Amino acid sequence: MSRHACILGEPTGWHAARLATLLERRGFRPAIIRWRELAARITAEGDWFRPPEFAEADVVVVRGMPGTSPPEARLEEVIFRMDVLARLAADGTPVINPPRSLEIAIDKYLSLSLLAAAGLAVPQTIVVQDAAAAIEAWERLGGDCVIKPLFGSRGRGIVRGTSPEVVAAAVGAGGGVSYLQEFVGHEGWDVRALVVGEQVFAMRRDAPAGEWLTNLAQGGRATAIELPAGWETLARQAAGAVGASLAGVDILPVKGGGAVVLEVNAVPGWQGMETVRGPGVAGAIADHVASLARM
Repeated sequence: MSRHACILGEPTGWHAARLATLLERRGFRPAIIRWRELAARITAEGDWFRPPEFAEADVVVVRGMPGTSPPEARLEEVIFRMDVLARLAADGTPVINPPRSLEIAIDKYLSLSLLAAAGLAVPQTIVVQDAAAAIEAWERLGGDCVIKPLFGSRGRGIVRGTSPEVVAAAVGAGGGVSYLQEFVGHEGWDVRALVVGEQVFAMRRDAPAGEWLTNLAQGGRATAIELPAGWETLARQAAGAVGASLAGVDILPVKGGGAVVLEVNAVPGWQGMETVRGPGVAGAIADHVASLARM
């Protein structure tokens, strides 16, 4: 009998479709479900979920983060959707990654604080809530910092703060909570390590000429790399600190030696990784999902 796999994401998405194909080859009946299709009911007999493909899943894979409505509606969407995942997991359905892990990883402040608490090197970071505090933080960070959205990905919304005017403008544009991180001098490249259970795949990401952002979505170039000694362990430790068994870990080599962990992504893409490491990347992810599914 086929086991059921639910992939939460967009049916037209490359990652969801690729994973569905590979899970089907492994004997699963995959279904790609949009976040907005989820529904739940509380009864005396216990929780009730819809659609059926979600409720009957032997494993759920999160392939996109929730929250697509206008900003004023996103908080309630995210809370409900994470709560539904948590209730399903409490009923015994494996969720990759667990909802608590998703919540930690998407919040850069919380994830970095847990990485630091685990003894991993991270850039000095200051989180503030107004422009005056942001400028003070910029001064504490040596007059050169990176301003990031507290929730964000793919390098979007990142600004390098090199003056009080730039900092004030960036903070004013973002509104609310601002996340400032020391600018770590580097050689124009970093590493994305993809942790898949006990396996680790890695690629080097080089920034475009004259730029410092290495994200592939911002024009970075990917090449295969063999991780230096200790970095594979570092990637596993970073994923473990946020409770993720499938994670993208961004590692930045520091001038003079050593490395810092920039962030952990609990819904990692692997299309760029696959172009330099081959189709075995997606196969390892499908095998990992299959290994965690209910029998």
